[in-house]
Amino acid sequence: MKDLDKVKETVLDLLEEICGDDSVREDLDINLLEEDLIDSLDYTELLVGIEDALGVVMAPSELKREEMDTPNKIIEQVLKRM
Repeated sequence: MKDLDKVKETVLDLLEEICGDDSVREDLDINLLEEDLIDSLDYTELLVGIEDALGVVMAPSELKREEMDTPNKIIEQVLKRM
């Protein structure tokens, strides 16, 4: 469970910084794309941040947009790769 908490906090910290909006913490199922909170350049920054903070490599080419469009889905993808 400790991994889950660390991954969740790290991803939410990164998303909050990248999106400039704390709504990513309030609603973990908010669609980041539909709400215009994140774009493709931001996703790259997010993936680099995840790799730096957690050591989890996530190549953009391996991920579909619909697998990474909410905070919960991003956390799930990171956990799958740990």
